[in-house]
Amino acid sequence: MISMTGFAARRGAGAGYAWVWDLRSVNGKGLDLRLRVPDWIEGLEAAVRTEVQKVAARGTVSLTLRVTQDDARDAAAFHLNEAVLGAALAAVARVEAAAMAAGVTLRQPTGADVLTLRGVIDVSAQDSETGPLRAALLADLPALLADFAAMRAAEGAALSTILLAQIDRIAGLAAAAGTETASRAGTQRQALREAVSRVLAVTEAVDETRLAQELALLAVKTDVTEELDRLTAHVEAARSHVADPDPVGRKLDFLMQEFMREANTLCSKAQSLALTRIGLDLKTVIDQMREQVQNVE
Repeated sequence: MISMTGFAARRGAGAGYAWVWDLRSVNGKGLDLRLRVPDWIEGLEAAVRTEVQKVAARGTVSLTLRVTQDDARDAAAFHLNEAVLGAALAAVARVEAAAMAAGVTLRQPTGADVLTLRGVIDVSAQDSETGPLRAALLADLPALLADFAAMRAAEGAALSTILLAQIDRIAGLAAAAGTETASRAGTQRQALREAVSRVLAVTEAVDETRLAQELALLAVKTDVTEELDRLTAHVEAARSHVADPDPVGRKLDFLMQEFMREANTLCSKAQSLALTRIGLDLKTVIDQMREQVQNVE
């Protein structure tokens, strides 16, 4: 069993760059991949998306990649464009001359101001060949995904233990409901006899056929045999799903609805305080189990 909750982070360096990966996921109805990777590295996002989809079938998965140049690369990447610098200084001189002729006083530009002018500094980082960097990043990605998958598997193993305990609890309550139903039969028969006696005591003419029909209908309405049989079948199905290595979150989520339907029907047919309590306990456990199932892939 795999959980939809996971986290992994990793640092790496290569091809003149350093980078930091951050990968995390939470539960979701389907697979929602949210990637934030540098768009100037050609083909990286599509390749990363393909690899992430191999380890995650469901969940909201967010991956962030931050890439920076190392110091040596920074020194080599930035250089002055002498031609553009000369043109920029000439333009600044003309602007100052025009301002002086118009009687306008300008603040003296600094070297930093000049360096910010477009083209004065060539930045070759994002315009250079990004193939080696892309290759280095994709070579580092499997280790990140392995850590991510390992955490989701560990969370899934913990979920499996919790779910199996809850399934056992449901099975125990269903068995208790069966025992209570058997002991309830005698009490129901006595209650029916007393009710019929009270009716006969105040009514001279009773339609025996109609009375028999009503008693039979009452017996059907309070019979919970089918509900208990279905609960038993659902318990076996749930155990099978928990042991299945494939993603079973959707199947378990549907099964929770079926569990709750049977528990609700059991409560409505209870006709006894003890059986009602068992039904309410069932609903509590099923609701707790449904919360855990929301995290199963």
